[in-house]
Amino acid sequence: MDVYYSKATMSQPSIVAFAQGDVTGDGVADYVYLTGIKTPDSPFTQNITLHVKDGRTGVVTNIPLRENVGYNPSLFLGDFTGDGVADILISIATGGSGGIMYYYVVSFVGNKAKLLFDFTIYNDRYQYDVTYQDNYKVEVVSKANNKKYIIDISTKGAEYLAEIYDDNGKLKSPITGFVNPLSGLYPIDFDSNGVYELLAYQKIAGRYNADSLGYILNTLGWKDNRFVLQNQYLAIFGS
Repeated sequence: MDVYYSKATMSQPSIVAFAQGDVTGDGVADYVYLTGIKTPDSPFTQNITLHVKDGRTGVVTNIPLRENVGYNPSLFLGDFTGDGVADILISIATGGSGGIMYYYVVSFVGNKAKLLFDFTIYNDRYQYDVTYQDNYKVEVVSKANNKKYIIDISTKGAEYLAEIYDDNGKLKSPITGFVNPLSGLYPIDFDSNGVYELLAYQKIAGRYNADSLGYILNTLGWKDNRFVLQNQYLAIFGS
């Protein structure tokens, strides 16, 4: 008896995110969408690709993404450069324990794709040193702008502190922490002028990733043809 196996196709992409707005600059709303190959019974998506259908001509442009695998891809349209035309913010979750995300901002003015923001460039630029100090303090140094912050960890709990410090508050041994890559990038129009800034989140960790100490929050605005740091904050977790 011949047996024929029917293999479920996973090779056909489907639309996984959609948005509508004028991204070409001609005043006519365009159709912006992401396609990907979805895994059955899972939000995991492969071969995520950006597409723009010109609302005036109907021409579709396909724009590949360098990192195109992840979870729950999404789109946001908004003007980040101040030219009056919406840009495209793409978000993709990696699914890792650190909540790390992939982000791109793409301009499509004049039907030409231009990458305005790449998460890898951001992560390379915004680096930090995290160093435990005596007396229940952790120093965080932001290298990009040479700023230093001190976190008081005296409320972390007796058991936690006893692993790190002696009875006099001295470090038992040198300890360094780390700051994760981007885990959040949020479009916010801080000054209500119709142009969005980007609010970037990076988690500060101590001895291991679950040992959370706080977040670095960087506000980025478009200036001189690139996103530049406007403000930086350090947000502290409670005990």
